[in-house]
Amino acid sequence: MFFKRILGLLAAVGLSLGGALAAEHHHGHDHHAAAPARPTLKADGTKWTTDAPLRNGMEQIRTRMGAALADIHGGRLTAAQYRKLSGDVRGEVNTIIASCKLDPQADAQLHTVIGEMLAGAEKMTEKSKAGRQRGAVAVVKGLEDYAAYFEHPGWQPLTAESH
Repeated sequence: MFFKRILGLLAAVGLSLGGALAAEHHHGHDHHAAAPARPTLKADGTKWTTDAPLRNGMEQIRTRMGAALADIHGGRLTAAQYRKLSGDVRGEVNTIIASCKLDPQADAQLHTVIGEMLAGAEKMTEKSKAGRQRGAVAVVKGLEDYAAYFEHPGWQPLTAESH
């Protein structure tokens, strides 16, 4: 089953997802192929289609990261603030997983993006400031990959003024 492969991939990068993600993921997608290591465009070179729950969740993550970006860049975000931001990102990703209804190929591509974001969210809980910052960079990279590979009308790039 595709979900077991995703969990294996996430475990390999050191994530501890907990029961909430596993319980919420079973949302009817046909998971037969493992997700590629990097997202790709469709065979015809176009972006993957999204649905409202996915777009809303990604906008929420973008808003939260945008609100913290200046403090992240300035080294002013505290460990507690990183933990809160990490929890917010994970919560939105869990909601996306539970709610979105994409075709299996788009879903496989999405899992590469959210895997990257979850790995970043996990790093944002590390003890070292540098580790937390690397985690934030990974979440931002996930947002950039989402924008590059998924159709999202009106999507704006993440900037410190995004909030």
